[in-house]
Amino acid sequence: MAYDYLTLDKNSEIPLYHQLYLSIRRAVESGYLQEGDRLPSVRRLAGDLGLSCTTVETAYQQLCVEGYLRPSPRRGYFARGIGPGETERRTAPLPARTEPQLPARYNFGTDCVDIGSSDIRIWRRNVRAALNRQDVLASYGGPQGEPELREALSAYSFAARGAVARPEQIVIGAGTQPLLSLLCGLLSAEKPSVAIESPGFPQAEQVFCDFGLPVLKLPRDGDGIRMDALEKSGARLVYVSPSNRVGSGSAIPMSRRMELLDWASRTDSILIEDDYNGELRYRARPVPAMQGIADGRGVVYLGSFSKLLLPSVRIGYMILTPELLGRYRQRSAKYNQTASKVEQLALAEYIRAGQMERHLRRLRKLYGAKSETLLRCLHDAFDGRAEILLQETQLTVTLALQTQESAAGLCRLARENGVRVQPAGDGSVRLGFAGIPIADIPGAVQCLKDAWNGI
Repeated sequence: MAYDYLTLDKNSEIPLYHQLYLSIRRAVESGYLQEGDRLPSVRRLAGDLGLSCTTVETAYQQLCVEGYLRPSPRRGYFARGIGPGETERRTAPLPARTEPQLPARYNFGTDCVDIGSSDIRIWRRNVRAALNRQDVLASYGGPQGEPELREALSAYSFAARGAVARPEQIVIGAGTQPLLSLLCGLLSAEKPSVAIESPGFPQAEQVFCDFGLPVLKLPRDGDGIRMDALEKSGARLVYVSPSNRVGSGSAIPMSRRMELLDWASRTDSILIEDDYNGELRYRARPVPAMQGIADGRGVVYLGSFSKLLLPSVRIGYMILTPELLGRYRQRSAKYNQTASKVEQLALAEYIRAGQMERHLRRLRKLYGAKSETLLRCLHDAFDGRAEILLQETQLTVTLALQTQESAAGLCRLARENGVRVQPAGDGSVRLGFAGIPIADIPGAVQCLKDAWNGI
């Protein structure tokens, strides 16, 4: 049999199975092998070419996986034709890689923390202790999370935030978005619309949209989402971040919290309370969680530890209402846990031993000093030219400069001057101060002043 479409070089560094795969693939793509053309059996081709059957079978299997060949039981392998434009689709190049930017001299990004604020030594010790527990490492763990961590979080959430939860109500996950996804799965059968205070929160909105839940961005007033707009919206879910409203930095006052809780009770609706860093308020005492005020009724509570510990520790938790807990348990056997079991056990010990409480005290003092330094430097540099707003528990400051330059342009100019800042979505720029050392703040602000001088 003629094999003139095959090009093999036994002296090449390219494995023979891959050479065979490429030769047959090119023959199909060029039309040399047409739809339905039968290829030699594995045994025959191996004998004719002096190859092992394993070499031929490996090439054939890869071609079948990619759709160039079609296997037929007891008959052999057949070529699959290539339709117009299909070659281009199958062989389309990957998108060009973008080269990562070099680290900026000063980093006001919101995706990092000051490593000096974290007690790596204690965290490492807790992780090592968890790794030594061979009795618990040989299994995946329960879908709801490690019982030890849920027990610790039950006490911690009440002490730190006033949230009310039995351990069995708590679900652990790898951050807020995975937990929101799980929650949306419990709610998606009804397809309720979700109300959120304008300007919204893209990370949460994306999850709602992925599950087909309509998002309603409702107008706000000085206290939060407007109740008249909520009443008219027909929404049965409300996503709120009461400790730090997006775009304002202020907490929702108690009067509006009570109005929201009353609305949820009257309409049999659910509030999703994203308490991002709610325990980290450092200018005043943290405001109690709405979930605790409602005694756990009608409020799903979300908490996380990315900024309290390290961004790389992807652990969050969700407190379900009793009704949603019932739904969850009906299907929990089909879920897998998304957070590291080792890190869950380490965090459980970190909380039990009182290390989290001590760490929070240090962070409040540190972030209070950082925010005061940053605000003072920004006011000195841009007084009269910018509106400056502290978003306390988000550990950011937004700066709206009086200029025709876009936020993206301001970020580009800052980067060219060695400072990383981020657009805030409303024409302003966002400066996260969790990751920058306090001693670097004056120099960083001076670089921003130089970058934006004259625009």
